[in-house]
Amino acid sequence: MIETIVKGFVIGLLVSAPMGPVNMLCVQRTLNRGRWHGFITGIGAMFSDVIYALITLLGMSLAEDLLRKNEMLIQLIGSVVLFLFGYVVFRTNPLKGWTPSAKAEETYYFRDFISSFFITFSNVAIIFVFITLYARFTFTPVTEGSGYLMAALAAISIGALVWWFFLSSFISRLRRHFNRRGLVILNKAVGSILIIISIIGILLSIFGVTF
Repeated sequence: MIETIVKGFVIGLLVSAPMGPVNMLCVQRTLNRGRWHGFITGIGAMFSDVIYALITLLGMSLAEDLLRKNEMLIQLIGSVVLFLFGYVVFRTNPLKGWTPSAKAEETYYFRDFISSFFITFSNVAIIFVFITLYARFTFTPVTEGSGYLMAALAAISIGALVWWFFLSSFISRLRRHFNRRGLVILNKAVGSILIIISIIGILLSIFGVTF
């Protein structure tokens, strides 16, 4: 059981840590609106990852076949959603009501959660990341029983939450020292990157290529 928990924790960290679109959103929202907005963004991604983790654990071959059949559609929808979020981020004025030490008065926690959940969920490639990690760590809790499965999912969740808490807390410490011009540049950069990634995803989906 302890081995399952340790491996699950490490897998949760490894899945969450790569600096993809949601990590950039976490950084941007932490700087714009405060640590908890960044952390909630991470929680949304964590829930999506846990769903894929469960699907993969319950049946790697079945999940792989199902996702492959709908991969183009899911990728296209996810890319469109990502484009819309990137445009909103790019157009948002981060200096409106912002001071380095002040907390945001408006709390859009639910919106932060939902947006990051669907952006992460649209990335079907995560299923192959889980398959690779499971194979690398010989991670097969399903064969040990439902108790091991629940422990594995809990450990993956905790590993992911530790990463998101660390990232949002670390960026929050830099918030007071982040000047106004730097925040504007970051906002435009994050929005531009999200838009570019989404356009690439849309074009690849149209031509039947996954990424």
